[in-house]
Amino acid sequence: MSEGTQNMAGKKADLSLKIAGISFTNPIIAASGTFGYGREYSDVIDVSRLGGICSKGLTLEPRSGNTGRRILETPSGLMNSIGLENPGIPHFIEYELPKMLELGPVVIANLSGSTLNTYVEGARLLDASDVHMIELNISCPNVKAGGMAWGLEPKAAATVTKAVRRVTNKPLIVKLSPNALSLVKVAQAVVNVGADVLSLVNTFQGFALDITTGKPVFDNITAGFSGPAIKPLALRMVRDILLGVPQCSPTRKFSSVPSELAIRKKHKKNRFVPVIGLGGISCWQDAAEFLMTGASAIQIGTAIFANPHVIGDVITGLETFYGRRS
Repeated sequence: MSEGTQNMAGKKADLSLKIAGISFTNPIIAASGTFGYGREYSDVIDVSRLGGICSKGLTLEPRSGNTGRRILETPSGLMNSIGLENPGIPHFIEYELPKMLELGPVVIANLSGSTLNTYVEGARLLDASDVHMIELNISCPNVKAGGMAWGLEPKAAATVTKAVRRVTNKPLIVKLSPNALSLVKVAQAVVNVGADVLSLVNTFQGFALDITTGKPVFDNITAGFSGPAIKPLALRMVRDILLGVPQCSPTRKFSSVPSELAIRKKHKKNRFVPVIGLGGISCWQDAAEFLMTGASAIQIGTAIFANPHVIGDVITGLETFYGRRS
């Protein structure tokens, strides 16, 4: 338990909430690609305390992932080039999903793909399963657009979101890429075609060079950058979405609702689209920043690798923090 949590005293707040009609015991979710299918951590921590668990990135077909080096630690961060290694959606539904559901938290399937058809067919299979929610990863390369990620521009993001929305009635989270030229426009585009929830941010695109060889560290050249170093950027982007997309207003339960957000709230459209914040969260204070900015929930990812107990610390810290404020 962190020193800050140990020094806090008082009653514990009820952190339960609903997101797109799904009940969560608390707003803490394990991010995709950092928590396996949940069981991998069950011998280390009490996984049932989590509000939700995002699966590994899932594709219609099995993938072996990228070749060469896959992980590089950096100052205050981590670079990864895993390449969506996964057993495929049919395998996930038959073998992994039943065990995930037994853990207790909300189960969110992270759906990835490279073509529109693979996204759609993957969504069809997940829609027929018992998964609670789908998180649509639009940071994947669109092979028909020369490898540019689906989420980098509004039209492509809307196209894949609309196609997936048509084939599933599951609550649909769209996970946004921070590498988009105009993240607010991408967010508005996917909200307009049926996204129920937005999650942001995914990893930043980074590059590393091996000075002994003069060659890129990763076979895939660039890699995803995450960790504490990106938190101020992620937090700013969450705020940008809350201010820039009328349907995304801050949750009343946790946010401090600054005056500018309150003004936006008066002008929002009828449909409410919650925001799940992530990026560099490594303690309960970080999580509180996102929630008080207006996010309805948060995801924790890279910090879990350094400290699997961070999840419990964050939940306990928030329970005490909001208990003192109530």
